[in-house]
Amino acid sequence: MDTMRHRPFVLAALTLLAAGPAAAASPELSDDAAKAIFDQANALCRKDNGDLWGASLCGPMMLVDRATRRVVASQADPHGLLRARGEVFVGQLPSDAIIANTAVDWSGTRWTQLLWPLPENDARRSTLLAHEMFHRVQPALSIAPPAEGGNEHLDTLEGRYWLQMEWRALAAALAAPDTGAQRSAAIDALTFRAERHRRFPAAAMEEAALELNEGLAEYTGVFVGNAGPDARIEAALHDLRAHVDDPSFVRSFAYATGPAYGLMLDQVVPGWRRDLARHPKDLGSLLAEAIHTDPSWDAFALRAAVARYGGEALRDTEVLREQQRLAQLEHNRARFVTGPVLRLELRNMRIQFDPNSVQPLPGSGMVYPTMQLTDVWGSLNVTDGALLQSDWKAVFVQAPASGASPLQGPGWSLTLKPGWSIVQGKRVGQLQLAPPALHGK
Repeated sequence: MDTMRHRPFVLAALTLLAAGPAAAASPELSDDAAKAIFDQANALCRKDNGDLWGASLCGPMMLVDRATRRVVASQADPHGLLRARGEVFVGQLPSDAIIANTAVDWSGTRWTQLLWPLPENDARRSTLLAHEMFHRVQPALSIAPPAEGGNEHLDTLEGRYWLQMEWRALAAALAAPDTGAQRSAAIDALTFRAERHRRFPAAAMEEAALELNEGLAEYTGVFVGNAGPDARIEAALHDLRAHVDDPSFVRSFAYATGPAYGLMLDQVVPGWRRDLARHPKDLGSLLAEAIHTDPSWDAFALRAAVARYGGEALRDTEVLREQQRLAQLEHNRARFVTGPVLRLELRNMRIQFDPNSVQPLPGSGMVYPTMQLTDVWGSLNVTDGALLQSDWKAVFVQAPASGASPLQGPGWSLTLKPGWSIVQGKRVGQLQLAPPALHGK
């Protein structure tokens, strides 16, 4: 997970929390345990030797205990905030620093930052390490995807349905016993993808942006973090299975499609990565060109492909889910649009959230069930929903009840820096922040 490419006037460092909640009894972040992780990461990047992207993945790494914010790092920092202890360097992250599995600039160094504990499974852990190491060097690779959109279509009935059909065909292609069967399944995947893009004209560009960011990172994780073709295919199949139950696909879909398309491209056009910096292109289009197919619309072929992958039963499931989604949309509009709200203006935001649970609210933005956010005015901790405006200029939470503390409300708490206050907003029922210069006016 890592920094999304977004509007610079909003974004200082936007990070995504890929890992789930820590287990109740997590292993201690000891110096020896950290050193073992650094050694594993170093072995992975040295084995790759810069071959995959033409740049070494090796570099500074820090592990962060999410409960205490204690840091164990692989090297010293230029500002001297870390102190040497044996073969590692230890310190403490400040309370306003966002922590996540990501690349982060801190104390004069660009780090691969990882939350402790890491996955116990060796393959999952190696994949995560290589994924996040890629994000650290990603800016230097000059692969510039289109500006990211919201991918709101992937929370609709048709968007979800055709994406999952694509996933099923991609899994069949990866597991195919021969090149003929693989090509047939790949064509099915591209057909489902084309149908989704036909129904949603903006989808191709919006999806490509995330696939060229998180999709490439996860592909790198799968390729570098797993030894040999069989292990890589199994890791890619794991990614395709793991995201089926995500509450929303708008931020997580590329973790499934990226490795699948990347591994197939490796087989049919090994030089595809070299051309990506010069001509960024969505991975599906690259594969279609490589296998010489044009997934143009054909109703008969589409119906036949749907039948091959259990499409009828999937549609029944998605129709029920759509009914629940529409009810949730009305609930969210009442909470964050039409009802009493607190509006927090965003100036220099850093945000941490779970990409598997983001819920689009068409016309307004994205609802994040949980998030941690910092800005010039302080920090916001959300445990039960907040709306991030579509233009990334403000975040909304439900207003606190009359007479309650103005710094906490339903599912959120706010910590303001000195001088900032909460005042009546421009419309009835809306509160907003006032900076120190306006306090009392």
